[in-house]
Amino acid sequence: MDTKNFKINTENSTIDWIGRKVTGAHNGTIDVKNGNFTLEEGKLLSGKFVIDTRSIKILDIEDAETNAQFASHLASDDFFNAEQFPEAYFEIIHAEPGDTNLYNVQGNLTVKGITHPIDTSLHIVITENLAVLKTTIIVDRTKFNIKFRSSNFFTNLGDTLIYNNFDLNIHLVAETY
Repeated sequence: MDTKNFKINTENSTIDWIGRKVTGAHNGTIDVKNGNFTLEEGKLLSGKFVIDTRSIKILDIEDAETNAQFASHLASDDFFNAEQFPEAYFEIIHAEPGDTNLYNVQGNLTVKGITHPIDTSLHIVITENLAVLKTTIIVDRTKFNIKFRSSNFFTNLGDTLIYNNFDLNIHLVAETY
């Protein structure tokens, strides 16, 4: 049986996020702390990666003071409570091969200690010692107790409403070990 184990190279991996509100959107990055993937007979068998919630950065706000205030707010209990929950996780539960280099993935996402299933399409290109994985995960933040300015929990928000879904655009580079 041909099994290959890959470890995520955190220096070359990125997660970009986009959050939307009535009046526009914000975007930034968040770091991958670590992770790994296993392939058996050339097919994705399992995998997990860890997100460092303390590393969130905002890219679309140039004013340093406003940017720092926003980053602090995202780290607070209104959003990710990064002090109490410094890590979020995505773990592949099942991967079904699809079209060339595509997998239909069922996984569990854990944020703020709360776990929910997530289905996504994963694009993976494998060479001898390298795997590049790309996916977009759409997250309903309210499932993870992130309620701030959500219409599910508050009324009359007007143009302060923040939409419940945010996107994680994930690009992971992993090397065999």
